[in-house]
Amino acid sequence: MEKLIERITIDPEICHGKPTIRGLRYPVEYMLELMASGMTIQELLGDYPDLEKEDFLACLQFASKLMHIKSIHKIAS
Repeated sequence: MEKLIERITIDPEICHGKPTIRGLRYPVEYMLELMASGMTIQELLGDYPDLEKEDFLACLQFASKLMHIKSIHKIAS
């Protein structure tokens, strides 16, 4: 079984280089927002039939890995 995180891809030609699910035009950021709004994976599967349960679990795993960053620095604008 493939690692879930391998379902998340980053391609500068797709969605301006934002992380997406399996190279499709589904940004991880958007799927996380939908889950955070209260949508269940079952509901998301109904709305996005070309995605799989593992895709949404991969989004959660990706977000979890981002939280392991040791520090965040503000960039002057």
